[in-house]
Amino acid sequence: MPFVQVTILEGRTVEQKHDLMRRLTAATAEALGGDPQRIRVAIYEVSADEWAIGGVPVSVLRPNG
Repeated sequence: MPFVQVTILEGRTVEQKHDLMRRLTAATAEALGGDPQRIRVAIYEVSADEWAIGGVPVSVLRPNG
């Protein structure tokens, strides 16, 4: 049973996250074969203070979002 994990910065809508789950499930089923009902997707959100690029928090790099 495939388990897809995605880590993203917070701020997406529920609709966007649900669409991502649907699309990832479809893509995984197409790429690996098998029953989409057996594919699991988890989205983990982190804040801009918890994500760094080049050692600098995103909240500092993009202070207005």
